[in-house]
This record gives sequence, C-alpha cells and structure tokens, in this order.
Amino acid sequence: MVGDNGQGKTNLLEAVAYLHLLRSVRGARDVEVARFGEGGFHIRGEASANPSSTTASTPSTSVTVVTLGFERASRRKRVTVNGAVPQRLSDALGAIPSVTFAPVDVELVRGGPVARRRYLDVTLATTSRRYLAALQSYRAALLQRNTALRLVARRGSLSPGESESAVGAWEPLLAESGAILWADRAAWAARWAPELARISAAIGERAMVQMRHVGRLPGPPDMIRDRPPVELAAALAGALAAGRTGDIRHGATRVGPHRDDLILTLSGRDMRAYGSAGQQRTTAIALRILEADTLRCETGAAPVLLFDDPFAELDERRGRAILDVLGGADVGQVVLVVPRAADIPPGLTRLARFAITEGVVRGMDVAA
Repeated sequence: MVGDNGQGKTNLLEAVAYLHLLRSVRGARDVEVARFGEGGFHIRGEASANPSSTTASTPSTSVTVVTLGFERASRRKRVTVNGAVPQRLSDALGAIPSVTFAPVDVELVRGGPVARRRYLDVTLATTSRRYLAALQSYRAALLQRNTALRLVARRGSLSPGESESAVGAWEPLLAESGAILWADRAAWAARWAPELARISAAIGERAMVQMRHVGRLPGPPDMIRDRPPVELAAALAGALAAGRTGDIRHGATRVGPHRDDLILTLSGRDMRAYGSAGQQRTTAIALRILEADTLRCETGAAPVLLFDDPFAELDERRGRAILDVLGGADVGQVVLVVPRAADIPPGLTRLARFAITEGVVRGMDVAA
C-alpha cells in the first residue's frame, strides 16, 4: 500500500492490529485513537483460515468475524466474536491474530527493558490463557502492594506487624502469579532463542544473534530457568518479605517479573551498545517474525503480518533477504505500507497494490 505521510497508512494497520490486541498497538488510549470530533470508532474484520490439520483432499475453511466499538462519552468498549459477546473482554484477545512491525520497533533492541517486557507479555498473553490470567493477577497485586508501600511510608509510625499486614497481604498473590510469568518467559526464551538466531541469519545478519531471559531475583542469573513454579513462588515470596523495609523507603516493589529483561547479543556483545542501526533494525524485524511463528505454532493459524515501511535504513542485501523470508510457505498474509511506490522492493512489484489518500483506499494499476 502506497501513500504520502499523514494519509492514513499507519491508521489502517492499527485498525487491523486492534482486532488482535483489542487496544492500540502504539499503547495509546482509546479516546486518543478516535478521530477528532467523532463520538468513537467501530472496526469490523473478517478472517478465513485453512487449519493446518486439514488435508488437501478434505479442505475446510474457518471464518472469524470480529467487531469492536468504542464510545467516547461512556468510555465503553464492546467486542463481538462471530456475533457473540465474550464473557470477558480478554476472551476475544487474538481472535484475528496479527503481528505489527513499526519503525519505532527498533526500540525493542536499542531501548530499555520496558519495551522488551511488553513484547514478551504480548507474545505470551495472546498464545497462553494461563499466562494472560497470571499477568492480570500480577499487575493487580503489584498495584495494590505499591499503593500500600506508599501509604505505610507516609504514615511512618506503623509497627512491623502492621506493615506486614498492609504490605505483605499482597505478596502471596504476587509470588504465585509472578512464578508463572517467570517460568513461562524463561521457557519461551530457551525454546525460541535458536529460532531467532536462524531467522536473523536468514534475513541477512552474518553475526550470531542470541537471546536470553533475565529475571530480577537474588541468586545466579540462570536460577529461574528450569525451576518449577512452586519453587519460584517460594523464592519470590522470600525476596518480597526480605525486601519489604527497603521497598517502603523506595515506595515501590523492587523485585519480581516487572523488572525482567530480554537480553539480546551480537556475537556475545550487547546489541544495544555494539549493534549498528541496520543490525538493530534487522533484529527487531526478526523478533516480530518470531512473534508470528509463536502465534502460528500455538494457535495453528498464521497471523497477518503488518509492516510499516520496514525497509527504511536497510541495505539492499538485507531487504532482499527479508523478502525471501516473507515469501515462505508458512507465512500468512502480509500487508506492507510505504510512502512512495519506488520504496516497494522489486520482489513485491507484482503483488496487489493499493493507494491510500485521506483515509480512502483504492486499487492501483501495478503496471503504473
């Protein structure tokens, strides 16, 4: 899809991504996404997929229809899947799976750990109901414990028993849900690290790309890996109790999955410090392809790949290599948006092409 800046290319991709995440892929609030002067927005998407288990002799196509509406005045969001309203909004998460690559995704590699934690959470929460439930419980308990920490600090005269009651009450839930997050993050990173290295090599990176999960728990860096959740829960509960006095002084919980990171290295060196702009962007694209592979493996459906000008700042060799990967048999539908027709790589010149002007999409003559 081709369109000048400000014509709605990114908005279109964001609308498709809404049907996967049920929220803005940019992290914007729903009220910030609605068009100026409008009372809200409505999105409808229909996706069809041939299940991987279906043989060629017995073709079968499943169709999923998702609608999402948001009303600015009431701040209410309503979702339907195949005409039915899910019991919980989160039950519709990933109904039409997609993966988005945007120019800002280079921060996955060169930025701080917040973006990488969000990447982990989105990848795992959209493929595991267990992880999603644990993430929701952990965030709620963390908010309550941090609120209690600040309340105790302001009062300043509570006895140890009173502090334990106010702050410690949230620690069992934090430990239980946090242990699941740690176990699943560590297992995912260990399982998919070789695949990230393979994808990175396939899209043109000559140096070895490695990935490992690091959890902020006192002890050896790898103590989280391969430990059962019950042991991790006990270790986290002990760390929370031991750090309670210091947490009160700081007004925040200083240990737990909310402090994790996903370490990326290039031939053993920190990618943030030693990777070039092209290498960092290539690795960010590889992470998105890895996210798509995870979705396909866990759900059986290839997600829609949404690429917002992915070839910027990449040399021709890397661009061609990415096209080769995107043309693979296991890759689902790909939507690529660029600002100029000249930005379409030669390998894609025969594909269906559209132009977008002031939010209106029209077909283009490929020969043009």
